[in-house]
Amino acid sequence: MLRKITLAVMILFCFLLQTTVFRSLAFAGIIPNLLIVLTSAFGFMRGEKEGLWVGFFAGLLCDIFFGDILGFHALVYMYIGFLNGKFCKIFYPEDIKLPIALITVSDLSYGMICYVLLFLLQGRLDFPFYLKAVILPEVVYTIVVTCLLYPLVLFVNNRLESYERKRAKKFV
Repeated sequence: MLRKITLAVMILFCFLLQTTVFRSLAFAGIIPNLLIVLTSAFGFMRGEKEGLWVGFFAGLLCDIFFGDILGFHALVYMYIGFLNGKFCKIFYPEDIKLPIALITVSDLSYGMICYVLLFLLQGRLDFPFYLKAVILPEVVYTIVVTCLLYPLVLFVNNRLESYERKRAKKFV
């Protein structure tokens, strides 16, 4: 129960940071995608199922407040969390290369999916411009913020796991 409450608070916290603080820290209208960082991190730290659920609720929050189509972002974030969960078996907390690589690929994939499904199908065919002006700057900004946010997410996850282990020992 503590894990679910903590995850809900972290999703809300990242959503609020992304939509308030980082809107004022935007570079050329580009803000980092903190919810991708959170979804990816919990995917490869905890597995497919938790990545899927974190992605669903993070995406649903985006859909409710900013989406034109209810469920679009929830579905995209779910897939990102689920696919990052496939790397749970090779995740080591002390190695930051895998998280940085997975978050980069996740944010790049998110940008590409959004372009194809939201812009390309509406006849906006200037992909090189969208790639240079929106997708790549967002990926770079997200990676810079990941270097600050990821250690905090890892710390919270480690504390939750140690609490769960202590609690499990009481019943054994």
